Amino acid sequence: MKQMIKTKKRGSLIIISGTTCAGKGSVIKKVLEDNPNMSLSISYTSRKMRKGEEEGVDYYFITREEFEQKIKNGDLLEYAKVRYGEYFGTPKDKIEDLLNEGRDVILEIDVQGAKQVKEILPETILIFIVAPSMSEIKRRIKARGAETNEQILDRFETAYREINEIPKYNYIVVNDKLDEAVKKVEAIIISEKCRVDRIEEIYVENKEEIIHEFLMGKEYDNRVKTIDEAMNQEKEDHTN
Repeated sequence: MKQMIKTKKRGSLIIISGTTCAGKGSVIKKVLEDNPNMSLSISYTSRKMRKGEEEGVDYYFITREEFEQKIKNGDLLEYAKVRYGEYFGTPKDKIEDLLNEGRDVILEIDVQGAKQVKEILPETILIFIVAPSMSEIKRRIKARGAETNEQILDRFETAYREINEIPKYNYIVVNDKLDEAVKKVEAIIISEKCRVDRIEEIYVENKEEIIHEFLMGKEYDNRVKTIDEAMNQEKEDHTN
């Protein structure tokens, strides 16, 4: 039997951003474990590979000249030049290939990068992960034990700036308990699959057949063959 609703097979691009110590990395890791049809976007970078990193797993490592050529060619969905002059960016072709295969793709980037991608791909789903409170952020930073007071202050200032950008996102998820946060993110992705604008085709067969099947289901006899007869039969039933 042919399905009545046919939806687009193209996958969804999900951007997950968040404040410092919001635990977005842990949320993403668990979502990917639970959903084998999802992929994590791998970024290009111009910085050197570090010990323990793998090409095509952690990043695609290219030279600064190659990166700048990709910028000129329009090969990136978004990019940024960070401290020490190194580039990081999202490959457009690799994302498109995955989406066209029907795979959902998670992209972990900051607020500015999310804005760039949304302008190119308006259907992108934007999710912002936050910690329960600023005091919890402070506790999580100090628990790391590897930050100077100056670095902690810098993280706090960045967090406040990013929180002001939340209205630009589609969803916000508070990561108080990891499992609950993961459930919320997965629920968002599922609900987005049910959006009406993802419908590609509606198949309802012919009207005569539909009405006939409907009336037969109410134990009408085989006299009902056409729309007019069906409608007249309905009127008679209401009159009686």
